[in-house]
Amino acid sequence: MKPVTEKPDVVRVLIADDDPIVRQAVRSVLESAGGFQVVGEAEDGKMAAELVDETNPDILLLDLLMPNLPGLEALRAITTAGAEVRTVLLCSAISVKQVLEALQLGARGVVLKKRVAELLPALDAVMKGQYWIESRSVSNVVQIVQQLAAANVQPASRNRFGLTPRETEIISFITQGCMNRDIASSLSITEETVKRHLTNIFNKVGMSNRLELAVFAIEHGIVRK
Repeated sequence: MKPVTEKPDVVRVLIADDDPIVRQAVRSVLESAGGFQVVGEAEDGKMAAELVDETNPDILLLDLLMPNLPGLEALRAITTAGAEVRTVLLCSAISVKQVLEALQLGARGVVLKKRVAELLPALDAVMKGQYWIESRSVSNVVQIVQQLAAANVQPASRNRFGLTPRETEIISFITQGCMNRDIASSLSITEETVKRHLTNIFNKVGMSNRLELAVFAIEHGIVRK
């Protein structure tokens, strides 16, 4: 993803959608608004990944359902390649699980096609280094995880993955965006103890960082809001 810098005078946008009518509609919205340059259009995921490399856009508008390479797989390929582009999913529908996966893959926002009026404020937020989820800008990923967790219906049964009650308690703090010192203070333990618990947790669930852990905990119902 491109580092947060001052917004350029002209934002370069690549549109990736298999429907030419959608591509034309989005192009019209951007060109009418001014301050945007459409540097390319892709009709499938494979072409989107190729054009990101060729055109070096500031923003990629990416549909989820496309031939050859689905949207999330295209995003995975783009992220793996190290492309410095801010990706906003432009889709007809999306599940909480897909939003969480997209965030893990580096996406910065989601705009539903039925809410195309949100496109311009969404792009403005993303260019300022924020996220755009559920019709509003959000400053960080942890906030998004919390909001999605509050709205998400958890599975009826929860797999504990061998986690102890204390480890589950610490995961709950992680999903709330707490830092190690905050967790230590709340539980009256040392930061070193918190770190040891986190190492054990990561090993048990196969995650490697706090965001992945928060997403995993929500998806598997390890913690409830």
